[in-house]
Amino acid sequence: MTARAQRAGLGELARLFLRLGTVGFGGPAAHIAMMEDEVVRRRRWLSREEFVDLVGATNLIPGPNSTEMAIHIGRARAGWLGLLVAGTCFILPATVIVGACGWAYVRFGTLPAVGGLLYGIKPAVIAVVLQALWGLGRSAVRSWRLALLGVAAAAATVAGVNELAVLAIAAALGLAWGGSRRSMAIGGGLAAMTGSSAAAGTPFGLWPLFGVFIKVGAVLFGSGYVLLAFLRADLVQRLHWLTERQLLDAVAVGQVTPGPVFTTATFVGFVLGGVPGASVATIGIFLPAFVYVALSGVLLPRLQRSSAARGALDAVNVASLSLMAVVTWQLGRAALVDGWTVALAVASAILLLRYRANSSWLVLGGGAVGLLVTLIG
Repeated sequence: MTARAQRAGLGELARLFLRLGTVGFGGPAAHIAMMEDEVVRRRRWLSREEFVDLVGATNLIPGPNSTEMAIHIGRARAGWLGLLVAGTCFILPATVIVGACGWAYVRFGTLPAVGGLLYGIKPAVIAVVLQALWGLGRSAVRSWRLALLGVAAAAATVAGVNELAVLAIAAALGLAWGGSRRSMAIGGGLAAMTGSSAAAGTPFGLWPLFGVFIKVGAVLFGSGYVLLAFLRADLVQRLHWLTERQLLDAVAVGQVTPGPVFTTATFVGFVLGGVPGASVATIGIFLPAFVYVALSGVLLPRLQRSSAARGALDAVNVASLSLMAVVTWQLGRAALVDGWTVALAVASAILLLRYRANSSWLVLGGGAVGLLVTLIG
């Protein structure tokens, strides 16, 4: 790739992920669906098979899945600089928005009202995710065994089985189907979850704050609710830097603002230490994702050449899509609450499937309709 072509590629990556980071409501499943719409359907930077492989790879490492997907796509498109540009641009809008929420919280002691916006955004997100699941599922489910595995993974997730356990079992079965008797170690660093780098009652400081969040970013698998448990153990119970109410408000802001839920760290950092605290906490929680993707991006092509590892990756891909489907079902139950929201979801699906509408504009349009309906009502 020439220097001029790389600069053009970096500019395109920056524009795309700045936009996705600004309108990416709905959590990792929605973010990944929007990325699939942009980089597979619209731009054709990756095939569906390549995209599904990256989804599976991100589920095997700790950290924020949608951010790691952005980093993977950036590396595939424009090399190591692309890795940095895509990941940073996806995180940046959410960091600014959440930082502003942190300022408002410290200044006024309350959270911005976003109920009307989310009322309209969530139904549009449901349509976007379902469209992506349909396309990705057709590429990932290539045999009856993988189909059965997908159903079993979804059922186990609904029954309350830990997400990591579902992926680990899927990987083990895939290895067996791939003809290998070797075992695959997944998430060996999980033992570090219970570790503690500071004694109880540690005075607040930027370095201890960085230590808390880089530990969380390095070992955390799972959803925003898992993040809540980690932060509660460290910031409320061990260090006594936050109250229970402040922590719940921080996680709520991370959930209802666009971009990765891990920007909860930005809010916490601002509440504790202003702009320096927000910067340190944000860097700490996201830094491991860049390192993990850089390492896994080098290993992924080698794994794909091994029949055993290929079988494991195929199985993890299907299990990952099953987890995504369960999250979509749960989100749908909360989002489709009346005639307006059902109509928004149906209209969004028609615009996506029939007219190939841009998912980002659909989400923004849904938010505008939600605000209007709320004001009228």
